[in-house]
Amino acid sequence: MSVDTRGATPDAAIRRRANTELGLLVLAFLIIMLAYVLLGLSQSPALPPDALPYGGALMALGAAAHLVRRRLAPGADPLLLPLAFLLNGLGLVMVRRIDFASATGGNPTNLAPAQTAWTVVAVGAFCATLFLLRDHRVLDRYRYLIGAGSLVLLALPTLLPEPIGRTINGATLWLNIGPLNIQPAEFTKLGLVVFFASYLADNRQVMSVATSRVGPLRLPPARAFGPVLVAWALSLGVLVFQNDLGLSLLFFGVFVVLLYIATNRVAYVAIAGALFAGGAGIAFTLFSHVQRRIGAWLDPWAVYEAEGFQIAQSLFALGTGGITGVGLGQGHPTFIPFVQTDFIFSAFGEELGLLGTTGLLLCYLVFVGRGFTIALRSRDDFSTLLAAGFTGIFALQTFVIIGGVTRLIPLSGLTLPFMSYGGSSLLANYILVALLLRASSTAALEQSRAEAAA
Repeated sequence: MSVDTRGATPDAAIRRRANTELGLLVLAFLIIMLAYVLLGLSQSPALPPDALPYGGALMALGAAAHLVRRRLAPGADPLLLPLAFLLNGLGLVMVRRIDFASATGGNPTNLAPAQTAWTVVAVGAFCATLFLLRDHRVLDRYRYLIGAGSLVLLALPTLLPEPIGRTINGATLWLNIGPLNIQPAEFTKLGLVVFFASYLADNRQVMSVATSRVGPLRLPPARAFGPVLVAWALSLGVLVFQNDLGLSLLFFGVFVVLLYIATNRVAYVAIAGALFAGGAGIAFTLFSHVQRRIGAWLDPWAVYEAEGFQIAQSLFALGTGGITGVGLGQGHPTFIPFVQTDFIFSAFGEELGLLGTTGLLLCYLVFVGRGFTIALRSRDDFSTLLAAGFTGIFALQTFVIIGGVTRLIPLSGLTLPFMSYGGSSLLANYILVALLLRASSTAALEQSRAEAAA
């Protein structure tokens, strides 16, 4: 999808983009409310009594985000915010669905109000990011501070004792602060993208030059491999000490993507891939928790009563949904442990079927496409790599979690962006959208000035 602004004056093009965003937000709101009403009718013949206040609050949030974006980031991409709003709203509907199913099963939960509160906080963070960060390129000045802070944040759950540092579902990724459980890795990923983008923007020339040959490969200077080794050690450290293969893949994958975009050298990708495969092989040999995770992926039926139960139930749900699904409110999402976080895509698969999940995948694909378009339109190296990095990590996270629940790759503890239950993930992803829109606005305004000066 594109917005054609050819032939329009800069101000007219900016207004057209803003109006397009507003129209898409209204469409997203109607889809969310239709899903919520259908869910309510599946539980009771009457319309849901909370549909009006729920819809009013959601509409107010969307309007506030649009007005702030329109005022503070003129000319920004008109699709990203409506897509985030749509995925967030559908995720809220499914979390409410899980609450209904839990109550029916005699184990009531009340997750939807908490997730709604986190949505308000996340939209507030979106607005605050646009207000406080008027030029995203200021982040380039603080790359080492941001990088070091991100690593400290990532290590905190492992370093701090129980009950502050918490292990949930086998992964040590959580901080327990009062009534809140926070997953620092969700914010660490943003900081590491800023650091990688800044470092590679400054060193891309050195890392692009081949000074030696090893067999058929022409390689850059040995000192250029330092960042590759650091990223490799970081990813393996996450795999071994925090027991999270998905997060390990996420950090390493986004660095390799940025490295390739910065240098255009396939040799780096080959070497990085070989290093990661070798390190993962050693970790599999030495650590039992890595062996259990891989074993459950290779043959979940052999360990159905233990590690394989969750992935097996996910496959049952996807198979039950078939092409069109059993209908909203008609499935059994609570048969899958941790369905509200790791397996919310499987719950959609059971109730909306292949058609519904394909629609969700298309939303993610459009989001990723718009993100890379922002990277291509940016006019400096840091902005290009920053937008590509944020988009890459969003795409990788979506791939890793959906690949895990469909057994394409080993299962991870990551959340599905905007849809899974969890405040940390929602907050970090709305900040990511704000940063992408800031980069998009800067690129659009600079292009308008260049065209006006020509």
